Amino acid sequence: MAEDNKTKSNKQSKNHLKYIIKEILLPRKWLLLLGLLLIIINRLSGLVLPGSSKYLIDEVIAKENYDLFKWLLIVVAIAVIIQATTSFFLTRLLSVEAQHLISLLRAKIQRHIIKLPVNFFDNTKSGELVSRIMTDVEGVRNLVGTGLVQLFGGVLTAIVAFALLIRISPSMTLYVMVPLTVFGLISLKAFGYIRPIFRKRGQINAEVTGRLTESLNGVRVIKGFNAEAQEIKTFEHGVERLFRNVRKSLTSTSLVTSAATLLLGLATVGIMGVGGNMILEEQLTVGDFFAFVLYLGFLIAPIVQMSNIGSQITEAFAGLDRMQEILNLPKEDDDKNRKDALQNIRGEIRFHHVSFSYEKGSEVLHDISFVAQPGSVTALVGSSGSGKTTIAGLVASFLNPDSGEITIDGKDLQKIKLEDYRSFLGVVLQDDFLFEGSIRENMLFPKPHAKEHDLIDAAKSAHVLEFADRFDDKLETLIGERGVKLSGGQRQRLAIARAILADPKILILDEATSNLDTESEAYIQQSLSKLMYGRTTFVIAHRLSTIRKADQILVIEKGRIVEKGTHDTLLEKRGRYYDLYNFQARI
Repeated sequence: MAEDNKTKSNKQSKNHLKYIIKEILLPRKWLLLLGLLLIIINRLSGLVLPGSSKYLIDEVIAKENYDLFKWLLIVVAIAVIIQATTSFFLTRLLSVEAQHLISLLRAKIQRHIIKLPVNFFDNTKSGELVSRIMTDVEGVRNLVGTGLVQLFGGVLTAIVAFALLIRISPSMTLYVMVPLTVFGLISLKAFGYIRPIFRKRGQINAEVTGRLTESLNGVRVIKGFNAEAQEIKTFEHGVERLFRNVRKSLTSTSLVTSAATLLLGLATVGIMGVGGNMILEEQLTVGDFFAFVLYLGFLIAPIVQMSNIGSQITEAFAGLDRMQEILNLPKEDDDKNRKDALQNIRGEIRFHHVSFSYEKGSEVLHDISFVAQPGSVTALVGSSGSGKTTIAGLVASFLNPDSGEITIDGKDLQKIKLEDYRSFLGVVLQDDFLFEGSIRENMLFPKPHAKEHDLIDAAKSAHVLEFADRFDDKLETLIGERGVKLSGGQRQRLAIARAILADPKILILDEATSNLDTESEAYIQQSLSKLMYGRTTFVIAHRLSTIRKADQILVIEKGRIVEKGTHDTLLEKRGRYYDLYNFQARI
């Protein structure tokens, strides 16, 4: 099992490496090459100061060479200016590009997520997806930001400093390399251990964010049931899990830091002993010893820095793991069968022996067959959980049948491009979702460039102006998150106005009048009659009084059509529809 996990991890690393090179590094190759040039100049100029110390001690001070002293100061000053200037441009160029990369990756993931099938959203918390989009990509900035270039710069500095150390004293350099090698092995082991921790942190963070988003959206339910204490406890448990994960990663990184301090400290003590002895035996000058110590700092500092950068890159790889999980999910329009274009439609919808299940072995719909003629109204009625909303979801192509066929004007719906088909579709759902913004913005959502007179006509038809005109800002009134500042009836009228403005050929009304009072419903029935005229309409309604004029009524029970006909013919049959109608009449 451990061997399988290791193989999987190695495969993931190779895939990530390909992705990093192809998608992240190559498109920015010129910027990164400029960054590498700047880091080379920066690090080489940084080596001037320790190099000059030898001449300061052995030539200037020991021999009182004041002319050399003047030139030494000039060279060091120029090197410092070069180092400061290149550091500024390095950070400016790469840090900005790193933030640009984050914005591009966030947009890419959001673009992919928004095109995933509806059943993905049914099984995933919205807050978790927000975390995936906003948080998981954060660590990837180190691949383009100063992290990767600093890693290269650290390696370059270490190599040059190592060569200079050998030039001064091979024996002292050999002594230093023993603890440094041990430190390197410890770091590699630690980073292999840390990566799954970072990956788990992303998962926990997504879960906690998801729950937090839910609790904030459902604050009225929480307060209504006096459940604040329970929700606080749930969130505290989540952040405690996050803390334990962070504590574990901090323990690992602190172990690396402590190992560096111990091993490098031992190296320093050894150098003092070996170097001091060589000076006493006149095998080494004081200037050489001083330069060796400074060069050693330039060897050690990048190695310690690389351990921190290694942690950042490990975090980046963990973020890539979670990014790839999302990006590897097939989008709705990835289906190669969906290649038929749809320019115009009459609106005939035909179900031919359609069956569907959300989970294998548990069918929700069984052998459904019916025809909705162009411009007709088909009503779906039945008890809760009978399958009405599932049929509507199939019509909207939110779902695909397990067997059987659904056609639009004789064309297989599963072979038609989703974008083409949905351009003819309009929906008013039971959960009349509105976006934060103004009444106008919500009406314009399906048709942002609609003309003003079309907007006003839609608002009048759905009786939106009746309540909008009561506000000081009229149609510019801000309605709050999910339309919280409006009543249930007002929200549904706004949702209906949105559908009227969209002017669809196929219309799905899911409990479109469920939140309306009797007076509002009367108004809305008039506007719905206008809206449904000439359009193929599917109506899901528990209130059977609203569907008397439907061209056909399908009575759904336990996923099957048990009755089919008009309002009058179904009442004459005295079957299931008759029972439902009389039950509601008594209520």
